[in-house]
Amino acid sequence: MPELPDVIVYVERLRAYVLGQPLEGATLVSPFVLRSVDPPLDAVVGAPVQAVHRLGKRVVFGFPNEHYLVVHLMIAGRLRWRKRNTSPPRGSALAVFHFPNGSLVFTEASKRKRASLHVVRGRSHLAGFDRGGLEVLDITLEEFRDRLILQNHTLKRALTDPAILSGIGNAYSDEILFRARLSPFRQTRHLDEVDMSRLFDACRETLGEWTERLRSDVGEAFPDKVTAFRPEMAVHGKYRAPCPVCGSAIQRIVYAENEANYCARCQTGGRLLADRALSRLLRQNWPKTIEELEGGE
Repeated sequence: MPELPDVIVYVERLRAYVLGQPLEGATLVSPFVLRSVDPPLDAVVGAPVQAVHRLGKRVVFGFPNEHYLVVHLMIAGRLRWRKRNTSPPRGSALAVFHFPNGSLVFTEASKRKRASLHVVRGRSHLAGFDRGGLEVLDITLEEFRDRLILQNHTLKRALTDPAILSGIGNAYSDEILFRARLSPFRQTRHLDEVDMSRLFDACRETLGEWTERLRSDVGEAFPDKVTAFRPEMAVHGKYRAPCPVCGSAIQRIVYAENEANYCARCQTGGRLLADRALSRLLRQNWPKTIEELEGGE
């Protein structure tokens, strides 16, 4: 799923490409992507794009008379810039937005169509898409701490909950927790002031550095390789690869449709976190520490 750094770069490049340009037409390749009825999509066709901004992980296009086009990419959705009149890719295209200088293609590389498009009228209706999470790059340590301890959650859940913090998902939460040297399943109310400060700094540094990295990689072009798995990442998507700090094998816990990647030696004091499925299968044979795991290989 595109997260805060990816969406920031999307927004910046979209501003360069479409700000002030009229939306000449919109083609719904998959009608189910449009999840709203009133106002219709035609309400913004012919109007100029007056603003492009991020709302959590959503991209919002602003048009005259407080009309907004809200794009939620979800896990597999992507935006691609193509020449005018380019045929949309078969199987993955959801919608195409036509501008004088090119076409913006909205795709989703998944059979489970979760990406969505809404047309809304009025700022009050747009506000309904705001989940209420704080922008970690714009808040103080005190605000960060107060929001995290409002309820007691695991750090992994707290970082990825859009009602707590805005724009952070599975990938960057792994990277943040690795930098902070904290277990993904540590409880938010169990952090002392030093841990909380380290987590806050890790959030800002990780998101800021990755935004700059992606911005530099894209340059004046349009982001065409948005992915949650990047070779420069320390732990996310690196299961069994060596930790860049200590060399131990990166561990993984899979739950529901997500996963947590971590280094046991750097983040959990060498203790392996029990994967529910594997620990049930292995029972007493499940290793408790990284030393037991490595000793058995």
